Amino acid sequence: MNVIEIKSYGTPDVLVPGTRPDPVAGAGELLIRVSASGINRPDVLQRLGNYPVPPGASDIPGLEVAGVVVSGDAVAMAAAGLAVGDRVCALVAGGGYAQLCVAPVAQCLPVPKGLTDIEAASLPETFFTVWSNVFDRGRLQAGETLLIQGGTSGIGVTAIQMAKAAGAKVIATAGSDDKCQACLALGADHAINYKTTDFVAEAKRLTGGAGVDVILDMVAGDYVAREVEALAEDGRLVIIAVQGGLQSGFNAGMVLRRRLTLTGSTLRPRPVAFKAAIAQSLRQTVWPWIEAGRIKPVIHSVYGAMEAGNGLPSGAAQAHALMESNQHVGKLVVTW
Repeated sequence: MNVIEIKSYGTPDVLVPGTRPDPVAGAGELLIRVSASGINRPDVLQRLGNYPVPPGASDIPGLEVAGVVVSGDAVAMAAAGLAVGDRVCALVAGGGYAQLCVAPVAQCLPVPKGLTDIEAASLPETFFTVWSNVFDRGRLQAGETLLIQGGTSGIGVTAIQMAKAAGAKVIATAGSDDKCQACLALGADHAINYKTTDFVAEAKRLTGGAGVDVILDMVAGDYVAREVEALAEDGRLVIIAVQGGLQSGFNAGMVLRRRLTLTGSTLRPRPVAFKAAIAQSLRQTVWPWIEAGRIKPVIHSVYGAMEAGNGLPSGAAQAHALMESNQHVGKLVVTW
């Protein structure tokens, strides 16, 4: 099969076309003939050598795919209501940048009615992540206010739409006025240009001084101290990435007095059973929102996975370069 490999750690040009033996599905798994693969920040971190591959996972990057089931564990598939020939999307621990990909049956979901494989490939990583962190860990409830750092990222556009569908109020931050407008167009109640406006003061103003109930943070670093200030009583801060640095200092007294919760998680190394529970929640609650048109995939660019361009050896490399430029709104996808 054709794949995109990381020939060495470094800049996007290390993502090169290659070939590997076709994988074989084992117990509890199925094999997908991949039509499209989503691109995510963890892929960039892996390419840079900053995100070790979990034990047993493929060294080929890629955490989400969509395509057609070609084989697998018949008993497990029947129990999940899946069969050979079905169109599915899947969350995987690696191996997504390939024409064939093995996935745990429990981490596969049917392609929502009305969506293309390109759209479906943009769903798993961000939807699993947002559900797990905003709704499970952050316990966001209808009527509460969610602050999303980076509203036009793949995670951001998903979180805006899911939170609104769940009946929450949404404040999103972004790095330009155009990106703020994109957040509003996706349904955010308010958008803050963090380069020109203090998001803490603005979040407090927008909530009548009370602060926000939940913050989804992909920055960490010195943002944590400011986010603690922006939280309402009993507020929850959920950290899912550390683009701003690993070290944070904050007012611990404020955490005590206001009964704040600071938490975080990474999804990739979690066991299949954990991800399976998220998949069931998505299928029951979120997939109907998608099929009803309340949530729509936001695709910024699509590349042929193996196609060179812009001085780079593959479409995957081009997608990584765009992701690192932070000029995109929504998801980047490669096709096979």
